[in-house]
Amino acid sequence: MYQSQNYQQSSFYNLKLVSSNFLALRQNNIIMSLEEKINTDLKAAMMAKDEVGLRGLRAIKSAILLAKTEKGSTGEITPEKEVQMLQKLVKQRRDSITEFEKANRQDLITKEKDEVAVIEKYLPAMMSEDEVREIIKKVIADTGASTQKEMGKVMGAASKQLAGKADNKMVAEIVKSLLV
Repeated sequence: MYQSQNYQQSSFYNLKLVSSNFLALRQNNIIMSLEEKINTDLKAAMMAKDEVGLRGLRAIKSAILLAKTEKGSTGEITPEKEVQMLQKLVKQRRDSITEFEKANRQDLITKEKDEVAVIEKYLPAMMSEDEVREIIKKVIADTGASTQKEMGKVMGAASKQLAGKADNKMVAEIVKSLLV
């Protein structure tokens, strides 16, 4: 028991060291790419034997490798593409959660929710519904839309402004509620 507890304390210490190194890099304005962050955090999760974190981080790393090696790729991923990729991973897992709920598979639901929590740590903070509503009101005023027939025009402009900052489903619901 003592050895196990001692190991857990040392692995936690190693995790803190990796995290503090990352913070030191950020404070010195050396911004790491998503891939570098994932690799650093993957090592820390391995040292801490964090199975939940490992699953989520491995999923992200796999998606990064697929994006870098897909046909027509230059081998580099833009920050916008990184956000899209992470949002896609979260959406896939949320879709899986709804299917698992229909099948009453609580064990798989828990795994998917854990992975969503890990992946969301790497997404930028989402805007609140009130902030999104204000932006959409401005977009509606700029486009001159007044009926739901013009929803496509508003959604196009709003999607460009809110890309990666808000959930498109929420944006669509707000646009519907604001257009008569």
